[in-house]
Amino acid sequence: MRTEQARSDGPALIDRLVHSDGEAWRTLFDEAPTGIVIVDVAGGLLLANEAAQALAGRTDQPVPRGVPVTELFHAEDRAKVEAELSRIAAGLGGRASVELRLAERQGEGGIALGCSVAMVAFTPIVEPGGRVSGAVIRLTDITRHRVMETQLAQTQKMQAVGQLAGGIAHDFNNLLTAIIAATDLCLAHDGLAEPLQADLLHIRRSAERGAALVKQLLAFSRRQTLQPRVIRLADAIEDIAALLRRLLGQRVALELDLELPSHMIRVDPVQFDQVIVNLALNARDAMPQGGRLTIRTSNIALYRPLVRGQEVIPPGRYAMVEVSDTGVGIAPDDLPRLFEPFFSTRKEAGGTGLGLATVYGIVRQTDGFISVESTLGEGATFRIYLPIVAQEEAETRERAAAERPPPAPAEPPDRAPPQPEAAAAPPCGRRRGTVLLVEDEDGVRRLSTRALESAGWRVLAAASGEAAMQMLEAEPGPPSVLVSDVVMPGMDGTQVVRAVRARHPGLPVVLVSGYSESAALEGLPEEDLHFLPKPYTLRQLVARVEQLAAEAAR
Repeated sequence: MRTEQARSDGPALIDRLVHSDGEAWRTLFDEAPTGIVIVDVAGGLLLANEAAQALAGRTDQPVPRGVPVTELFHAEDRAKVEAELSRIAAGLGGRASVELRLAERQGEGGIALGCSVAMVAFTPIVEPGGRVSGAVIRLTDITRHRVMETQLAQTQKMQAVGQLAGGIAHDFNNLLTAIIAATDLCLAHDGLAEPLQADLLHIRRSAERGAALVKQLLAFSRRQTLQPRVIRLADAIEDIAALLRRLLGQRVALELDLELPSHMIRVDPVQFDQVIVNLALNARDAMPQGGRLTIRTSNIALYRPLVRGQEVIPPGRYAMVEVSDTGVGIAPDDLPRLFEPFFSTRKEAGGTGLGLATVYGIVRQTDGFISVESTLGEGATFRIYLPIVAQEEAETRERAAAERPPPAPAEPPDRAPPQPEAAAAPPCGRRRGTVLLVEDEDGVRRLSTRALESAGWRVLAAASGEAAMQMLEAEPGPPSVLVSDVVMPGMDGTQVVRAVRARHPGLPVVLVSGYSESAALEGLPEEDLHFLPKPYTLRQLVARVEQLAAEAAR
C-alpha cells in the first residue's frame, strides 16, 4: 500500500532534490558560496556541493554518496552531528546555528593542515504526508572570524605578559647596574681581606647571573636586538649537532632527519642556535632514563590559517623544524601555559620557567611560530614554522649585507674585578671635560658620577631631563659628552637628546638602557648615537665616554 501511495503522489521531495535535472537548480546548488549537503534520514550523504567538499578539504577526493555525512566533520564533533540528525529523525526539528569543525585536512606525509570552522544549520526535509525523509545541512565558513578571535586573544595575552616582563627586566637592569658598580668600586680598594674579597666576587657573579636571566626576559618580550641573516636551515642544524650530542649525554640518542635541498630562512644564527639548544635541553630533562631526540626539517605550504593550540599560523610557505622526544610528556593542563615566563613543570628541579619563554620570544621576533603537541607518557613534539626566503630574495639580502659596513665589535663583558688605576684621575688633577649625566635611578647616578669624577671628568648629574636642561642653561659652554638613560619620568632620553642637540648639534651621546638597543633607539633612527646596555660596568662607562670625547676632539 505504501508503494502504491508513493506512485500516486510521484517522486518524494528528497528524490526530486537529489536527482533534479534542472539546469538552474544545479547551477544554484553547485556554485553556492555556502556549503550545502543533502542527507537521508539515516545521515547518509546524498549530495554535497563544491563549497561543502572544500570546507572539509575533500576537493580532490569528494566524499562519495552513501557515506555517513559525519565523515565531513572533525572526529571530535561527529557526535554533535549525529545528535542533530537524531532530533530531526524524531520530528523535533533542526537547529539553525551550531558551531562545528570540519574534517582535518592532511598534507604530504600525513602532516595535519588544520580544519575549517563552520556555523551549521540543520533543516528537515518533510514530505507532503509529514514524514521526515532527510535533511538539508548548510555550512557557513567562519574560520577567519574564529582565527582572528583566537589570534587577538593570544596576542593580547602575550603582549600583556611581554610588557610586564620587559618592565621587570628594565627595573632589574637598573638594580643590577648599581650592584655591579658598587661591587667594582669596593673591589678596587687595596688591602681587602681575602674573605671580604671572596664575598664581593660572589655578589658580582650573582649579579651577572641575574643579568643573564634578565636577558631571557627581554628575549620573551621581543625587545632584544637581533642580527638576522639568510641561512640554509639544514646547515644550521648540522652545525649545532655536535654541541647537542655533548649536551644530551650518552643516555639520549640524537637523530637528524633533514630535508635536502634545504630551504633558506632569515634568522639570527646565534639566537636560532639558542632556540634549538633550549628545546634539546628541555627534552633531555624529560628523559631522565634516556631516550631519543629527533630533529626533523621539512617544508609546508599553508593555503588557509592553521590553528595549532593557541598559535594561529597565517597562509604562506614555511620551513618547519620538528623537535621530538620520547620523554614523559606534558600534562594537558600545562600545555596552554608552557611558553609563559616563570611557568615551569620542573620547579622542584630548579627550573626557572624562562627557557621556553625565551624560545617563544625569539621565534616570534623572527616572524615565526611555534606549537607543541604532547601526550603523557609518549613524549612531546615542538614544531617551529619559519617563513621561507625565496632564492632571489636571499641573493638580494646577501648582496646588501656584503655592501653594508661591518658592525662595531661588541664590547666583551668585564668579568675581572677592576683595578684601582682604572678610574685614576689624570696627572696634576687636570680635568678632561664635562659630562652631562641624566639618570633617574639614584644608585646608578651616584656610582656613575663617582666613577667619572675619579677618571678626571667634571660631572653634571641630573635626576631628570628637566633638571638636565636647567643645568645646561647655567653652563657657559657645551658639555663634552651627554650620557642619558632612555626610560625616565617626564622627559625621556629621546626628548633629552633632541633638546640638547638643538642647542649643541653634533654633541656625542651615549644612551644607556635596560631595554635592547633597537627599543632604546626607536625614536631616534636618524641620529648618530651610541648605546650602552644595562647592566654595564663603570669601566665600560668611562671607556665609552673617553672614546667619544677623543673622537670628537679629532
